[in-house]
Amino acid sequence: MVWEFLLIGAVVLGLIGLAVIAYIILIYNSLVQLRNNIDKSWANIDVLLTQRASELPKLLDTVKGYMKYEKNVLTEVTRARTAFMDAKSIQEKADADNFLTGALKTLFAVAENYPNLKANENFMQLQGRISGLENEIADRREFYNDSVNTFNIRIQQIPQNFIAGMLGYQRKELFQATAEETKDVKINFE
Repeated sequence: MVWEFLLIGAVVLGLIGLAVIAYIILIYNSLVQLRNNIDKSWANIDVLLTQRASELPKLLDTVKGYMKYEKNVLTEVTRARTAFMDAKSIQEKADADNFLTGALKTLFAVAENYPNLKANENFMQLQGRISGLENEIADRREFYNDSVNTFNIRIQQIPQNFIAGMLGYQRKELFQATAEETKDVKINFE
């Protein structure tokens, strides 16, 4: 009778132990999946940023003939592209992307003053291509930020925070717009 009671107790404790181990494995796997989603979403952003950077020399070649007096704008775009190509970390690439986005906005705004340039088919195709890439980058940024937000919430919640702490998982930074990107764009139809 006592042996039966001890056996039942041991089985119940064993089942509880297995349930706890299974729960820890589920938490671990979900945190790994979230971390990998962040890495994948950043890689997708990086691909698009690289595509945009590789399109810029073609755009600049098209624009140079028309914008002889706008050297500072062209220099700024070139510097921004170089900063992106030299960036190594996610934060450096994000900062370089913000710099490049601002330089492109300036370039496209200045292009409004050159009717012949706006009529140039190559310029229009490249501007459309870069604008399309900008939209894709914005979509990927949103997915990246969703993944980061979910990850950051999960690693702070109990009991996931214990496992995240053991794994050394730290908060990830969101991809944020700079103050320059949030300014109103001035449009001149003269």
